Amino acid sequence: VIQGIRARSSEPVISIDTRNASVAEAAVDAGADMVNDVSGGAFDTHMHNTVARLGVPYILMHMRGTPETMQQLTDYQGDTVATVAHELQDCIDSAMRAGIPRWNIIVDPGLGFAKTSQQNLELIRGLPRLRSLLGDYPLLLGPSRKKFLGIITGKNIPEERDWATAAAASACIAGGADLVRVHETNNMPDVVRVSDAIWRV
Repeated sequence: VIQGIRARSSEPVISIDTRNASVAEAAVDAGADMVNDVSGGAFDTHMHNTVARLGVPYILMHMRGTPETMQQLTDYQGDTVATVAHELQDCIDSAMRAGIPRWNIIVDPGLGFAKTSQQNLELIRGLPRLRSLLGDYPLLLGPSRKKFLGIITGKNIPEERDWATAAAASACIAGGADLVRVHETNNMPDVVRVSDAIWRV
């Protein structure tokens, strides 16, 4: 698939979403531009060394456990932002020890991954504090169509949560997010452009 996209155009930025170092390497060899690791390197101990050798940007996300167990691991000792920042810093330190340069690290606090609905909201509200605790790494957030938006709006079908996604994406940008991940790409770019114009001045 990646080779097919690259054969048609060199313009799209391709991110490979994987926890496996071997998949990351194969994808980059095929033309992917960056690696998005939802485990922050915890799933595959070879991931950080592999990404360092590949020399591509690395999206390092916060998660606890596995997708099967993560929602049982939501105790953040009463301070979601500070605890997530501490655990992200451990992952960042590991990545940098492996040789991934600071300028290639993008940090994602992992909305919906080992977080309750309330904790997701706390993270969005607390983005300025998260940045102050971590330092000036680019922040990426992915609120798009997440379950916590469905709980707030009463919409059980993910595709019906695009207006909620627009509100959450705008709030993330207001809080300092540098990138947002979305599913709907017809109207969401306008949401991002206007939010940027208001908040990122």
